[in-house]
Amino acid sequence: MRKMTRLSVTTLLLATPVLGFAETTAGANEEARALIQQFAESLQSELVSAMKEGGPIKAIEVCQDKAPAIADNLSQTSAWEIGRTSLKTRNPENAPDAWETRILKQFESLKTAGNDVAEMSYAEVLESDGQKVYRYMKPIPTQEICLTCHGSDIDPDLAQAIDEAYPEDQARGYSAGDIRGAFTLTKPL
Repeated sequence: MRKMTRLSVTTLLLATPVLGFAETTAGANEEARALIQQFAESLQSELVSAMKEGGPIKAIEVCQDKAPAIADNLSQTSAWEIGRTSLKTRNPENAPDAWETRILKQFESLKTAGNDVAEMSYAEVLESDGQKVYRYMKPIPTQEICLTCHGSDIDPDLAQAIDEAYPEDQARGYSAGDIRGAFTLTKPL
């Protein structure tokens, strides 16, 4: 796991005199949101096709194979490392690091306080292995369709297929509107 330390805004401003903090973050936030939109639209399209072709069991393959491929493709064609994470992962490879865990818990606190999940996001400049990085997270709200595989009342055949694909699955018991997880992006500065 990479060691990360927080940079203060003052330090960042001194370190980047040509490009101000506000301009850096505004542009990075726009890039991150655009990549999240691409990821979400591509994944949703694949899931809809799989559901039409073979139902929820077929959709498991999309989450297992195509979602990581979509993230890898977007990462390779941008300056960002892109992924998804959650406090309750289905795939242990998506487990949150310490920073992501902290932000996911902040999102949960904001939701509990009545904030709209769709409006939440968080960005921060950190130092990782001696390099400044920009990190951005946006929560993924659980939609009604998500409950087919992530709810409390999962069809037994589907539950068995999920257990076979993801023996360490923790991503069940959600309700519509819950924070299922988050898109997480990192970009070197």
